[in-house]
Amino acid sequence: MSEPQNSSPELDIELLSFRIDDQEYCVDIMSVREIRGWTNATPLPYAPPHVKGVINLRGTVLPVVDLSARLGMPPIDAEDRNVIIVVKIDGELVGLLVDAVSDILTVPREELQSPPELGADPSARCVESLLLIEGKLIRVLDLAVLLPREARDAA
Repeated sequence: MSEPQNSSPELDIELLSFRIDDQEYCVDIMSVREIRGWTNATPLPYAPPHVKGVINLRGTVLPVVDLSARLGMPPIDAEDRNVIIVVKIDGELVGLLVDAVSDILTVPREELQSPPELGADPSARCVESLLLIEGKLIRVLDLAVLLPREARDAA
């Protein structure tokens, strides 16, 4: 994506966009540590339904969250074509299972639009902002709201 003429680098934000089913989402690229292919996760008893399990990431036990299930959609039937986006939230690493990574977007912060209020449920506020690109609305996720510390501790 090309930068607009009047854009300045300190006012831009870089986002990693990805797909879940036919929906586009993105996260701040500063939270992304790596992108890796799907690895079978070891299930944990009594884990929340959106936690696929854990994998060994170079000696670190990494919880893997099915982002589709966490967002209230049908869970992903993980296979080789899926990817895990490893993100760092509040100093902790978490893997996000998604269908595919799409692009790295550099956009001016003023292009981010606030989403409508959808109720009192804190999980409904997991969409931090919306971005219109080529006629498509892309949701920017707030990982701290989507995966609060108590949910990560349960994994």
